[in-house]
Amino acid sequence: MNLRCAFCQTPYAISRNEILAALQHLDTEKLSHYDAHCPRCQRATRVQRQKLELAYPNWREELKELASQAEAVPASTPKPEPASTPKAEAKPKPASAKTHKRSHSHKEK
Repeated sequence: MNLRCAFCQTPYAISRNEILAALQHLDTEKLSHYDAHCPRCQRATRVQRQKLELAYPNWREELKELASQAEAVPASTPKPEPASTPKAEAKPKPASAKTHKRSHSHKEK
């Protein structure tokens, strides 16, 4: 859904996932508008519930389908094994006291 910030006039879009989450929030809280935040100025632009519902028809069925998929996924996936404790790292060897120096005794002719 394409929007334009009411304050800085920057055009931006909100994804279908964000619209679905917004509609779910509006439904549970019994709200009439959603505050879409501008990526540039971070101020909220009000979007009426009716506009969101027009942009995402049949959102209730989609929400039920996603919820059923989310319930089915954890039951079919195996539980991950607990990670083994990491082995203690070897301490780095201290640098030798003698340092290698280049000899600059040869001169170019």
